[in-house]
Amino acid sequence: MAETMHIEPVKLTRDDFTSPIDARWCPGCGDYSILAQMKKVLPELGVPKENIVFIAGIGCSSRFPYYVDTYGYHTIHGRAPAIASGVKIANPDLKVFVMTGDGDALSIGGNHFIHLCRRNIDITIVLFNNEIYGLTKGQYSPTSKQGQITKSSPYGSIERPFNPVEMALAAGATFVARTIDREPKHLEHILKRAAMHKGTSFVEVYQNCVIFNDGVYNSLTDKKVKDDNLIYMENDKSLLFGKEKEKALHWNGTRFEVVQVSDHSVDTLTKHKEDGGNPAAEFALSSLSMEAHLPTPIGVFRNAHIPTYEQMLQKQIDDVTEQKGEGTLETLLNSGKTFEIK
Repeated sequence: MAETMHIEPVKLTRDDFTSPIDARWCPGCGDYSILAQMKKVLPELGVPKENIVFIAGIGCSSRFPYYVDTYGYHTIHGRAPAIASGVKIANPDLKVFVMTGDGDALSIGGNHFIHLCRRNIDITIVLFNNEIYGLTKGQYSPTSKQGQITKSSPYGSIERPFNPVEMALAAGATFVARTIDREPKHLEHILKRAAMHKGTSFVEVYQNCVIFNDGVYNSLTDKKVKDDNLIYMENDKSLLFGKEKEKALHWNGTRFEVVQVSDHSVDTLTKHKEDGGNPAAEFALSSLSMEAHLPTPIGVFRNAHIPTYEQMLQKQIDDVTEQKGEGTLETLLNSGKTFEIK
């Protein structure tokens, strides 16, 4: 009897995911950082290249599928979640990413976005949030701050902005996180965790648009002030911040407040729980980015594990098949009320 040959899987590198197409983003755009970290993550997923698909809508971010050497679709405005859902349900073995922007996902695509989150289809959504419409040259977007002056709001936007993390949490996404383009190690870590999650994973990336909204996140990236304005959430660890980690966020039962670490023992400080099942705390943390006097959290807000849409769909098919048999197309066409035309 001939011996079975054992073939080692090919080990991929970031170069294997480098597209021959040059990226056409503005010099200094935060999109380059997201692309670079994604190409580091993809080889670590253990997924063959032919099983990776990037789906995008319209916008600067949505040119992403051209710049990774995998399969992908550049689709229509706001509809990437719907098309990605079809791809994943048709072939559950594929690893599917949706690359989108704040305008593409939350304006024309808002309805598709929330339904993808609630269904818990095993898809990773990466939302590039620069709080502006970049591709169409600087109109205010669904995440632009109230009062922001843009080409379409010359006297300041009067609209209240969406909070993408809040939306994903409310819609039921099972993995929800936030990171920043100028924190490459953190960005890589979060992208990898999101990609490895089974279920709908959502990552908001604070991303700088150097042309139409430059410096929008300076308070979180400037080394002189970022320590007091940015908090890194880590599971089962206290929410510390400040240059000497001398301050902490503490949950008082209804909201988070800033306390001095020296006034508390470490054991009494609130610890972050990714899977703690506390929606009030999740939403309170996500809303801190909207409040002027509290730090902005980055990291994982929620990491829940429940059956995915594909798993439940396959179980339903198996259960019905066991009860009723395989069935045939002819039986289906002649079932129920039918008409015979002569």
